[in-house]
Formats: sequence, C-alpha cells, structure tokens
Amino acid sequence: MTYLQHRHPIKRRQAMSWGAASVLAPLLITMSNELQAMTPTADLPAELRSTLPAARQVGSAVLRFFGLRVYEARLWAANGFTPEDYNRHPFGLELVYDRKLEGAAIAERSIAEMRRVGSFTDEQARQWLSLMKQAFPDVVTHDRLLGLNDGQGEVRFFHNGRQTAQIRDAEFARLFFGIWLSPQTSAPAMRNSLLGLG
Repeated sequence: MTYLQHRHPIKRRQAMSWGAASVLAPLLITMSNELQAMTPTADLPAELRSTLPAARQVGSAVLRFFGLRVYEARLWAANGFTPEDYNRHPFGLELVYDRKLEGAAIAERSIAEMRRVGSFTDEQARQWLSLMKQAFPDVVTHDRLLGLNDGQGEVRFFHNGRQTAQIRDAEFARLFFGIWLSPQTSAPAMRNSLLGLG
C-alpha cells in the first residue's frame, strides 16, 4: 500500500491535486490562467557555475493553481541557445517551489506530460518513472529542483544543490524537458515566457 493510500481519502485527493499541479497539465492552465513572466534577476544556480558558467537566465514564469503559486520555473542557457533544438544545447531548468508536494506525484505527472511530447514504450515509462522517483524527493516551500541537460543526452537532477539522479538517454532528455520547452507542451504561454519569446 502506498503512502497516499494510508492517508484519509480527502487528504489523498488534496495530495493528488497538488501532484497534478507540480508539473504542467492543460487543466491547470485553463483553470488558473495565472502564468506570469518574471524579470530575469535571479543569480546563476550553484549547480551551473562550474558546468555552465556562461549561462544566463533566458526567461522565467510562475505556475499558479486556483490563484496560489505552485512554482517559479527558470531557464538558464548560454548564448546561442535555440528553442527549435533545445535538447541539443546545454541548459539548466530550475523549479523553485512554493508548496509542499510529494516527489512520487511529481514523477508520475511528468510521465503523463512526456506522453504529450512524444510516444514511448511501457518499458521506457517504467524505467523513467523509477529514475524520476529517485530524482524528485518530496519538496516544501523554497525547495529547488534543477535538471541539467548537457546537450548530448545526459541529464542530471539536483535537489537544493545535491545531485539526486543521472541518466544518459537522449530521448528521455528530449521528452522530459519538452514538458516545458517543446511546441507540444500543454502550456504554450509558459514555454514562451521561459524562452523569452513574449
């Protein structure tokens, strides 16, 4: 029995709702209509200072759920980054949370959103879900999750500066970061803000 199943049904539903809010979903964007572009003022994350020292903040956006902030997303990349080939460029995608969320729910929602970007097998889904459950611990307010893409198929995940998981799989990199950066994203307004397109 999972942790969620142990909880009271109402609390379980609340946790699942926040899990859905943790990553993009079309329903969230429709209900909230609260995406906001942010002024790029944040400092370069420590995880990128040695690997991408020339990175700058390309753009950022806030995801809200029923008017409440869920997280702020920030995209960091060096000059020359092109949205059309996002997966072939080194970059960091940082999420700074404003809510307590369960890591397993974040991982499961990620798989669902990756299917919007492209198709993959059930076996890939099992492997990637296992990886992301390791990569994404439960988060609380002000926690940071950062995914670092090296542009050659390797992805590293960090929680508050500590590496939690690593994978070399170009298809995973394309589909995972495509949740935010692909034209097939469920949140085109957030994509535009992250990519500085409007």
